[in-house]
Amino acid sequence: MQIDTPVTNEMVRELDRNFVFHSWSVQSAVNPLVIAGGQGCELWDYTGKRYLDFSSQLVNTNIGHGHPKVVEAIKAQADTLVTIAPATANLARGLAAKRIIDLAPAGFEKVFFTNAGADANENAIRMARLYTGRQKVLSAYRSYHGNTGAAIVATGDPRRIANEYATGHVHFFTPYLYRSEFHATTEAEECERALHHLRRIIESEGPATIAAILLESIPGTAGIMLPPAGYLAGVRQLADEFGILLILDEVMSGFGRTGAWLALEHFDVIPDLIVFAKGVNSGYVPAGGVMLSDKVCRHFHERLFPGGLTYSGHPLAMASIVATLDAMREENMVENAAAIGREVLGPGLRKLQERHELIGETRGIGLFWAVELVRDQQTRQPLESAAVGRLKAELAEKGLIVFTADNRIHLVPPCIVNRQQVEYALSLLDDTLQSFNG
Repeated sequence: MQIDTPVTNEMVRELDRNFVFHSWSVQSAVNPLVIAGGQGCELWDYTGKRYLDFSSQLVNTNIGHGHPKVVEAIKAQADTLVTIAPATANLARGLAAKRIIDLAPAGFEKVFFTNAGADANENAIRMARLYTGRQKVLSAYRSYHGNTGAAIVATGDPRRIANEYATGHVHFFTPYLYRSEFHATTEAEECERALHHLRRIIESEGPATIAAILLESIPGTAGIMLPPAGYLAGVRQLADEFGILLILDEVMSGFGRTGAWLALEHFDVIPDLIVFAKGVNSGYVPAGGVMLSDKVCRHFHERLFPGGLTYSGHPLAMASIVATLDAMREENMVENAAAIGREVLGPGLRKLQERHELIGETRGIGLFWAVELVRDQQTRQPLESAAVGRLKAELAEKGLIVFTADNRIHLVPPCIVNRQQVEYALSLLDDTLQSFNG
């Protein structure tokens, strides 16, 4: 892109303010961080100020910014076949689908490609309804599944309320011992009572009306709450008992984020459908999809699937998926995520919790961690979102970008992050919490 005048932060910010309508925002309050470029775990603006990216943007740049193998693969694909209708076959799409199925649990057959996680969830819901002949979808209150028709209503957080146009959605509470809905005092109690609660929801809604249970393997935006041992396996048992499909949403937690290729590998569970996006190609080109188990594939073998997208399996996106997954394997990124989380990030955050009254709880796995901020560790009164916003801004001023939601800071760096970068980020967080006056 050719620009005749020198580019400045002010110029880019002014263009943005004048012509861009921002998501999830009061437009008059928008004041975006200007980014000129990025490489690895770092970003920079037009003044040369550098930032350590511990948000992975929206928890999607799992291989970091500007990975040369993926950039080159996109360029090479553009030289060969830039775009093609999804009804055709092309090499990049076939290879991408095979790479993904090779990482899926046993019994998975095919991939339906979408443009992102939201429309992947839409199509997984559609598949479940067609397969079962039922309409209702059960999902968690503490969840996020995307901002399209059914996906936003399946979402449990309050953003759904202004968008409740889809029908047939029912919500329930999932385990969260720190703020238990079930008066539990142990993980085992929380698991048992949460499963009892789900059983009662199923019985009360009418099992014969329920097509699917849709869950994030590990809730991401809602707080990175690892399900207790036995919970997802228990949900699987309930689904089997009542003839309900189980959909696991791996949009945020998949492809290395948790120190495994898929987060479901940490739990004794195999779903019927797996939804993915984000980390499958680190967002270099928009892509998402649904992995279909063999029984769902068989259902559509002689039946029409009434769904499709113009850009399903777009060649540039497919080439970026192949290159991303190959690079992750060749460079041991998944193993690095597991080791850094286990040896550096997790222990470091637990030490900060001991030092700072503002931290009520730290929880996570791999490079998928949340710090829950409170006014009082005893009462667990959440820190106000405005205060969290100020804390985020102070961290950005010091050169650390984090992901925030409600009263939490999420530390979710790319899977290539090293020990020194994590230790530096922890020191910035420590200093900022030490001086923060709310």
